[in-house]
Amino acid sequence: MLKGWFAIYYREVLILWLRRRRYIATLTVSPLLYLTAFSYAVGDNFNATNHTYIEFLIPGLAAMASMLESYSIASEINIARFYWKIFEEFQAAPVSEAAYVLAEVAAGVTRAMISVSIIVVLGLPFGVFLDYGLLFWFAIILNAYVFSTLAIIIAMVVRGHADQFMLSNFIITPMAFLGGTFFPLDRFPEWVQFLLNFVPITHASNAVRSAAFNQQVASTSYVILFALGTIFFLLAIRVVKKARD
Repeated sequence: MLKGWFAIYYREVLILWLRRRRYIATLTVSPLLYLTAFSYAVGDNFNATNHTYIEFLIPGLAAMASMLESYSIASEINIARFYWKIFEEFQAAPVSEAAYVLAEVAAGVTRAMISVSIIVVLGLPFGVFLDYGLLFWFAIILNAYVFSTLAIIIAMVVRGHADQFMLSNFIITPMAFLGGTFFPLDRFPEWVQFLLNFVPITHASNAVRSAAFNQQVASTSYVILFALGTIFFLLAIRVVKKARD
């Protein structure tokens, strides 16, 4: 059923390797700007959960980066579909829909792990030394799982880059800034906090930050992320099958 998934995943990894210098440079710029700007603009004047703002920011950036990078496979899929016609080759190959989805999810998780690793390293010159243990990385993987599967769904239903860009503006951009990445949720009105409980990046930010601060991690955040990712995974298989038909 999953035969051939590694070949597709290897292709994605090979593309990343060929672009490694440009890719790493691209992943470095945004978090470095955030860290530099906020370290001077806010500094130690903002105290969140008994940690400095920079310490609060690093896990938020990690959650956001894992979301953005895992979701970015949607663009790669669209390029493969509309320009390189690679998806047509997958359609002709004896590769199941589940194998294709698994390969793309693995590629999204790989991208997320690379981006978060860069953020962790960038935090060191700013004096940020947190607990990057198994629970931290497990939350990153689950978050990437959710947004990789979501990316596949969106990439298969849109008709071009313009549609995908519009959906990203409505779905991904608001979550990047409102899901507890830059500011504590308790700074928002109660009705906004209630709505944000239904956003996956909120649970990812909570899990990543709690693990990084070596605090008690709510297992519900992990369960919700895994459940959402699995639902999206099954939906992704369906939309890939429909795209094949």
